[in-house]
Amino acid sequence: MATMTAPQSDTAALAEQAANLFLQAFGNHPGFRLAHAKGIVCEGTFEATPAAKELTRAAHFNGQLVPVIVRFSNATGVPQIPDNDPNSNPKGMAIAFKLPGGGVTDIVANGQNGFPAGTPADFVDFFGSILTTRPDGPKPTPFEKFLAAHPNTARFLSTPNPQPASFATYAYFANNCFIFVNARGERQAIRYQIVPSAGEQHLDPAVAAAQGPDFLFEELRNRIAKAPVEFRLQVQIAGPTDPTSNATLVWPDDRKKVVLGTVRLTSADPNSAETQKKLFYDPTHLTDGIELSDDPLPAFRAQVYSISIARRLSAK
Repeated sequence: MATMTAPQSDTAALAEQAANLFLQAFGNHPGFRLAHAKGIVCEGTFEATPAAKELTRAAHFNGQLVPVIVRFSNATGVPQIPDNDPNSNPKGMAIAFKLPGGGVTDIVANGQNGFPAGTPADFVDFFGSILTTRPDGPKPTPFEKFLAAHPNTARFLSTPNPQPASFATYAYFANNCFIFVNARGERQAIRYQIVPSAGEQHLDPAVAAAQGPDFLFEELRNRIAKAPVEFRLQVQIAGPTDPTSNATLVWPDDRKKVVLGTVRLTSADPNSAETQKKLFYDPTHLTDGIELSDDPLPAFRAQVYSISIARRLSAK
């Protein structure tokens, strides 16, 4: 297994480049996130299973009922993107756990297993190659050159990602690796998976195209007003040879999975548009019993998110 320490390289310049690429791709929308700009906030609780504390000593996995604030979102930095636009996939789900005694720890996930880049530099090059590719440009295009040199990215992009029927019928994956440490000091590399209790349900493209621009947001508000929305939070445990530093490499599906508990959402925030402006989900918001691995992306993502929230809060 790889060394379980966070990389120390300075990724600040790459984070600035990434933030600028988001602005170039999606436009400047003051007061909104650079990515996953359109979202809705829900509240509820998390209750852990007994198996969770066997893996980690983290306080929210000890069985006590813990409040959560969850934000579902569409992809891209376009706040008005229609929910049925193919570019709005993969959807996102971020969970903030309010820890006993104060503090918060987060999980940031999206609806596709894997990630298009394994390092901060690759992410910047990937995004940049898309933006510098022109339909009438010479072949191979910058994007084609990138894909040829990064077969894992090409495989990620070729994976089907159909339109969900609901935010509540979609599976989400926190594709970065973290390290669980239990009360005995035992360490285990994991990746989070969030599975809908209602089962996965997707829409045919023709059916999706006929939906309204905010149909997922409206459906979720109606659904949660009638009954709680539940997800099973689980972890996939790395095998001895599974890579922990490269999010483009999906672990085999036969790897052991352990159910950590149930996220139970009971309300949609009526002031979601204002609430979410101040919410800051960060994959490096950790707590005792959960550590960074040698995956370089969480620290990079945290820097990009810091730029995003600074812009969001300074908007007039």
